[in-house]
Amino acid sequence: MKPQRIELREIRLPLREVFEISSGARRNRRLLLIRVEGEGVHGWGECVAAEDPSYSPETTETAWHVLTEFLLPPLVGHPMEGPEDILAPVEWVRGHRMARAGIEMAVWDLHARLLGMPLWEFLGGRGEPLEVGVSVGLQPDDDTLLRKVEAYLEEGYARIKIKIKPGRDVDMLQAVRARFGDVPLMADANSAYALADLPLFRELDDLGLTMIEQPLHHEDILEHARLQAELTTPICLDESIRSEADARLALELDATRVINIKPGRVGGLAEARRVHDLCRRRGVPVWCGGMLESGVGRAHNLALATLPGFVFPGDISASSRYWKRDVVTPEFELVDGRMPLPDGPGIGVEPDLERIESLTHRVKVFGG
Repeated sequence: MKPQRIELREIRLPLREVFEISSGARRNRRLLLIRVEGEGVHGWGECVAAEDPSYSPETTETAWHVLTEFLLPPLVGHPMEGPEDILAPVEWVRGHRMARAGIEMAVWDLHARLLGMPLWEFLGGRGEPLEVGVSVGLQPDDDTLLRKVEAYLEEGYARIKIKIKPGRDVDMLQAVRARFGDVPLMADANSAYALADLPLFRELDDLGLTMIEQPLHHEDILEHARLQAELTTPICLDESIRSEADARLALELDATRVINIKPGRVGGLAEARRVHDLCRRRGVPVWCGGMLESGVGRAHNLALATLPGFVFPGDISASSRYWKRDVVTPEFELVDGRMPLPDGPGIGVEPDLERIESLTHRVKVFGG
């Protein structure tokens, strides 16, 4: 199969509410959607790079530049046997995993559609509806946080993840634990702390958290190993894991006992599956995080999370959690506290072309 036409499009999609983490707040998303066409079929992917480099060195703007100048032009007409082959002509490009992932995932969707099977099946996943969790951004006060957590639990979410930062951590989580008892609860620091904060982490260790996600600097796996040796609560790594090689190093050092796999962060579904397979061989559980994706990215995450090593509920919430109106039909909704799997070919949902066009800021086409 050869891609005959590739379309890159930036859309601007306002969030339903401000989403704040330790490194800053988001009110709107500049998302890059990639559509790859071949043999009369199309596939969709999404680049999850943020508007600024607070989570990753990549941004929406750097991804647009690398995609248009280096990654996409050589791919039109490139013959491939499967999705893993699409990026072969541009393997010389270092880094830019989020940009690369957007292309690769579009081609996974394309191949699954050509085969007439759902993407989750093409990946080798299970076909049952999934328990999913929800990520709760930093709130102005504990009362607001408690109301939001209560509402999400009533909607059926199976796990609550709460963003923390210095000054908004132990007392806040204690209030949640006191109100909601043994609900599965985790904390996500987004690299906001240092090893010198060990006394604080020992207080968190007493709260029965399922995990503490990315507490220390995103480049420092060794210090995460030193922190894990002091704690009973599992440390989960997110930003630190950009590849199977990163995961292998972290596991060898016992720097993590859970890994958050985001396909956009590690360069696509093939690399995400390699990280999953490594962790499964080592007996280490994984789960799928979110990057404030539209329904296109959410569909890819949902398909990935059907693999057997994903034992914790992922951040694969309903479309209405983040958007007043998503860009796919049907939108994602919880049913009896679980996320059903689309049964159509590929990602199983269809991008709403009219809505996408109305949100488009710029577009560039290659081939065709």
